Amino acid sequence: MKRFIRSPRPLGRLLLGLSLLAAASRPAAANAQSVGTIVIAHGGDSLWNATVRRSIAGANTGGPVELSFLMGPEAAHARFQDAVTRLEKQGVSEIVVVPLLVSSFSGHYDQIRYLAGDSVRLDEQMTHHLHMAGIEKPTAKVPLRLAKALDNSYEVARILSDRALALSKIPKDAALFIVGHGPNSAEDYAAWMENLRPVADSVKAWTGFKDVRVDMVRDDAPASVRAEAVRRVRELIDLQAMATGRDVIVIPVLISKGMVSRDKVPNDIRGTRSVYAGEPLAPHPILARWVERRVRETASGRTAQ
Repeated sequence: MKRFIRSPRPLGRLLLGLSLLAAASRPAAANAQSVGTIVIAHGGDSLWNATVRRSIAGANTGGPVELSFLMGPEAAHARFQDAVTRLEKQGVSEIVVVPLLVSSFSGHYDQIRYLAGDSVRLDEQMTHHLHMAGIEKPTAKVPLRLAKALDNSYEVARILSDRALALSKIPKDAALFIVGHGPNSAEDYAAWMENLRPVADSVKAWTGFKDVRVDMVRDDAPASVRAEAVRRVRELIDLQAMATGRDVIVIPVLISKGMVSRDKVPNDIRGTRSVYAGEPLAPHPILARWVERRVRETASGRTAQ
């Protein structure tokens, strides 16, 4: 026997309409529970910033992404607290703060910790930098979750490997030197090196260079500390050149192209047997994948893949 469904009565029509309305509103409700992301970088001139924008433009985190700068001409127009407000207006349930920095051991990472709500006391210089750009700790309505910087991420090693292989046809007979900016204090220097040594090991394994070393010029340190750091970098490059009989490939582990990569490092190593490539980490498509991974690792209820 066939069963016939009667047309809904007025009450039935009302309930049906309410259920359809609720179903239509579900995508908006789901979106309201999305994770927002703020990628925050040091900042520099227009080229420096544009290169960073290109690198993170393809990041698919499952929610809206904002970019903020700590310093430079655009910092006052890309303030952290404004990025938080914009994301909250889009209905996110939490915000992951991703520091696009080489290391989690620096004054700039401490600035980001402070902005994200961690209990950290900034020194006078770091506080002054924030005040100059009008950057303030936000009164956030949703949780702010702070991710780690690049540190010993495998993405760093992949980018450095690409940069190095673009400069050497026979890596097995050559040496590679990775040079970074570096921190001021001895404690932070040790932490940077602890992360960068395994990165150098991965680069050696992936590229096949005969020898791979890493060190830093400690650009913001007191003059005597910086001078000694530069002297050590030059000596290491000279030793690599003597061991291989070839010019050493030198690549920077810096976020974007600016004064340090363009002017300071070339001057620091001038006169050594080296071939310098001033291409920093950005732009590179894998940086967007790194942002996505940091969000997966840091957001509430997410599992890193």
